[in-house]
Amino acid sequence: MARTRVRTPHIASLVALTAAVPLLTGCGSEDASGPEGHKAAGHKPVVVVTTTWEGAFAKAAGAEDVTVIVPRSVHHAPDYDPKPSDLAAVAKADFVLYAPFEPYAAKIKEAAGSKAKLVEVNLDNDPAKAGAEVTRLGGLFGTEEAAARFKERLDGEVAELNGELRAAWPGGRSPSVAAQVFTGWAAGLAGATTVGTYGPEPVTPAQLAALSAKKPAFVLDNAHMSAGTVLPDTGAEQVEIVNYPGEDLDLLAVYRGAAAELKKAMSGS
Repeated sequence: MARTRVRTPHIASLVALTAAVPLLTGCGSEDASGPEGHKAAGHKPVVVVTTTWEGAFAKAAGAEDVTVIVPRSVHHAPDYDPKPSDLAAVAKADFVLYAPFEPYAAKIKEAAGSKAKLVEVNLDNDPAKAGAEVTRLGGLFGTEEAAARFKERLDGEVAELNGELRAAWPGGRSPSVAAQVFTGWAAGLAGATTVGTYGPEPVTPAQLAALSAKKPAFVLDNAHMSAGTVLPDTGAEQVEIVNYPGEDLDLLAVYRGAAAELKKAMSGS
């Protein structure tokens, strides 16, 4: 998921952007009254998110007007420097979604002079946690029915993928895996047995020795902050797990993608 190294965007960038706020906020609706007023008026919520990950959670919860600030090509969101267009989007938003490792979200909201509600999102693809977060967001957005429909789809998709992966277990037995701390959900999806974890800090020689001693068949690495080959010369096959959805903000595609990679690894292809 995110790196522990957090670098706040350049203060000078935010100061420069703030100078453009009068022009940006002047383009917004004069009768905007924040998220509660927007909800009461029966309008669909306008949501700005920092990355596609938050965007996928918002879309799953029922939001239809979702703007993503950080391009998907930027793997480490805290390294991104906001642009004037980002402030323009935030100025007209009802909700701004961010993760705790993105410390500049509050500064962007303040600089934009937005009345938006700042919402911290628990970015975890564990199906139970993801479902709970989508339900929570649906309550905030006033889109509870859409969130409930998504949770049903999520539960059904996960059950189907879990069945397919269990059928692909090598030798019919649950494979042993070492997982990066933000890929444990993928081990659960496969019904794998996690014998050890590592990260998000760099792996130490002592940790490598301990993981090697557990003799995992697979290493589930985090594609967004890869540690390189974690257990070289051990025979463990490394599988890259992607947490961030694509530009279509399809959260279910993340589970399908992980399942495809895991199935390929377990089949030896």
